Amino acid sequence: MIARARMLGVLAIILGGAVAIIGSTQPWLEVTLRSGATEALAVPGASALPLLAPLSLAALALGLALTVVGRVLRYVFGVIATAIGVVLLIGSARIAIERPLDAVASVVTKATGLSGADAIADLVDSVTATAWPVVVALAGLVIALGGLWTLATAHRWRSGGRRFERDGAHASTSAPAGAAGRRGEAPVASRDRAIDSWDDLSHGDDPTAR
Repeated sequence: MIARARMLGVLAIILGGAVAIIGSTQPWLEVTLRSGATEALAVPGASALPLLAPLSLAALALGLALTVVGRVLRYVFGVIATAIGVVLLIGSARIAIERPLDAVASVVTKATGLSGADAIADLVDSVTATAWPVVVALAGLVIALGGLWTLATAHRWRSGGRRFERDGAHASTSAPAGAAGRRGEAPVASRDRAIDSWDDLSHGDDPTAR
């Protein structure tokens, strides 16, 4: 149960981050200009929501780090993951519902050379959304749920490095004990040899003649 709780939290955050980072490269919006352009301009997720790529990468890193950190950092990372998920959810849902001009401004400016909210509003005829803003909004929800699950269950997770720390401590304590035992054997062996030599001399046998 403990391993399953950790796995659910980690997988939710990593899966949501992976979907979001894929979504950053996909077309979110299509812009039709009034200037008579024959093709609509495609706006990728990274342009529509500039925070998408860095937040997605942060979610991936947090999910991987949760497998090895201690209890305190689990709570910290859980809070951060929840915040990342909420930001992605709200930002993506806004773009999917409102299709705001600020989400297409960078692509329109690059295509026409014109900038400014008024100039772009005059250029844009229509903006349509693809399914990707909704997909990333759901990915943000999954990340947020993974962060909340982490906060709720982190106190029951086992630390990944605790067993190795115990093994290392046992090895460090047993090694000096073994070395001390070997050091103690040498004087005993020397004493036994000295007693045997003395017994040989008492019986008239010279041990040095062997």
